[in-house]
Amino acid sequence: MTVKEIAEKLDLKPLVEDDFDREINDCYIGDLLSWVMGRAPADSIWLTVMGNINSVAVATLADVSCIVLVENAALDAEAKKKAEMHGVNILQSSENSYRLAKKIAALI
Repeated sequence: MTVKEIAEKLDLKPLVEDDFDREINDCYIGDLLSWVMGRAPADSIWLTVMGNINSVAVATLADVSCIVLVENAALDAEAKKKAEMHGVNILQSSENSYRLAKKIAALI
């Protein structure tokens, strides 16, 4: 399933769009960035409340397909600019991580 398909099926709001045709093969939930950096699988959808520049760096290093900011967590302006520069897809959801992950698991 692609980032675009997940976004459409789960009504996720695009905040930064780069490669929306990128495949998603797994899901990872975490807010401790050092933990995510070493454990998030490549090509996964990463659910977090961390909408800062460090999250964009972690997404790049972990090679995730996209970040989803859950519970309407905000993306700060500096992070948005870096995500656009580095091609990191970022979406937003009003759902909490658990509920959203259940829906993602049913799709992938």
